[in-house]
Formats: sequence, C-alpha cells, structure tokens
Amino acid sequence: MDFLGIHLMDGGSLIISTMEYSISPDARLALDLALTVRHDGQGGVVDDLTDLTGLTTWVGAHADALPEAAGFSADEPTLAAVRELRAAVRALFARAVRPGEPSPADAARLLSVPEALARLNGAAAVAPTVPVLSWTPASEPVVHHAPATDEDPLTATLARAAIAFLASPERQRLRACHAPRCVRYFLKEHPRQEWCKPSCGNRARVARHHERHKKIAS
Repeated sequence: MDFLGIHLMDGGSLIISTMEYSISPDARLALDLALTVRHDGQGGVVDDLTDLTGLTTWVGAHADALPEAAGFSADEPTLAAVRELRAAVRALFARAVRPGEPSPADAARLLSVPEALARLNGAAAVAPTVPVLSWTPASEPVVHHAPATDEDPLTATLARAAIAFLASPERQRLRACHAPRCVRYFLKEHPRQEWCKPSCGNRARVARHHERHKKIAS
C-alpha cells in the first residue's frame, strides 16, 4: 500500500511523493505461518494445517521461500512439528503486539513466553547455519547463512525466519486485527492502519454504527 510523503526542497517548493513499506522475506514467511489460523467468514476459525494435504499445499505455495518445497510431501512428524512451532510463533506474536490484545483465535490458550522461546530456539537449533560469502564479478560481496549440514528441516527454516522477523524493526508494525470475525495478525502498511484489510475496516465501522444506534435506542 502506498502513502504520501512530503519533502521540502532547497528552493522552498514542496514535492509530494508516494512511499511504500516493504516486507522482508522472513517477515512474510513468519506471518504466513501464523495466518494458517484464519477466520472462515462466518464467525468461526479455520486451520489450514490440520492434515498432511494442508501442509503439503502450504509448503508448495511458498516454494520461493522454502528450499524444501521441491518434491515436498508432508508426513505426520513434520506436521506435528510445524504445528508446535506455529503455536510458539503465535504466542510470541501475541507478546509482540502488547499492550494491544492478541488475536482472539487462541488468546485463551497461548503458550507462556519462556516456553514459546524455548520451542522456537530449539527448532532453529536443529539445523545450525554458517556464514557463506558470495562475490560475483558484477556485484559487491554478500554474506548469507546456509545450513551447516546437508539436512535442513522445514521447521528449522521456519524458525529462523520467525527469529529474524521478531528481532527486526518490522516487529513494531505487527498488529492483531480486531474487526468483527477476524483473527488475523498483520503488518501495518501506514501509520493510521487499524485493520488488516479494507473489508475488515468496513465491518468494524458498520459494527460501531449499529452499537451507537443500539445505545441511543436504549
């Protein structure tokens, strides 16, 4: 989403331009994992990771961020591990949005912060990484982290993304959407954003309108 920026030039003239918040790959992956718990549009909650097909489909949809996606087929241990990791991520998301309220989808059954941290760090530690230097003739040197072994479990990749996001300034833009029926977390795209999507904003305004009229009528 674009928003306006106003710049004062040396000559005193004003230049109005559009600026756009970007979202890092780590933030997108961590957020998408959390968003596998979502509202169904009818007041209920849907979990996209209830079975092997759901996890296989989700990983396949994130092939650009997950090296493991090629030929991936979920098994029961991996599904259980990803669901456990997601619970840790959502608990830490709830911590990150304080003093705001967490998503109502699981607010009553969140892991404690110490337990969530231990679970997240433990998942990341399954596949330690090492710095790798790349330097092509046409670019500056670049350092990235690669698995120290040939094995890089899916949960380790997801955990590293969540850690990178939660330790970054992007975390400060994380919010829980509290529009009627919504249970999503989202990253604010501009300072005044209150809801994850325009449709949620519309529902919230309609709900406030009805609530005001109920109070006047009573």
